[in-house]
Amino acid sequence: MTLIVVTPQELEFFRSELADHPAALEALRVIEDCDGDLEDAAISLAIRAGQEPDTNERWIEGLAKRWRHILCHAEIKEGLEDGLSGEVMDAIVADTEIPSNLVIPVAIYVLKTGVQTFCQPLEEKI
Repeated sequence: MTLIVVTPQELEFFRSELADHPAALEALRVIEDCDGDLEDAAISLAIRAGQEPDTNERWIEGLAKRWRHILCHAEIKEGLEDGLSGEVMDAIVADTEIPSNLVIPVAIYVLKTGVQTFCQPLEEKI
């Protein structure tokens, strides 16, 4: 798997976009503490949320894929294509059972993978 790294510039941008969302800011802090390594941060956040990640590689990918049917729903997909905003985060929290502190790593995973690329397997089944 390719290492997904969130740059300091991306972290600052996301912080400015999500300034009114404490869970998002905490997730971004953890990503920063993990030197931008999205996988490490997601596992750390999952453990804090009481989950027990069963692998150290591709765990965030598996979590995102479990919710692909929601993340690729037109409204959320369009929101993600426009970037990461508080509105998109709120929609993901409302429509899934992803713990709020993991929504940011999942959304960033989808953004870094490419929204179209991530949603393509679901669209091929339709």
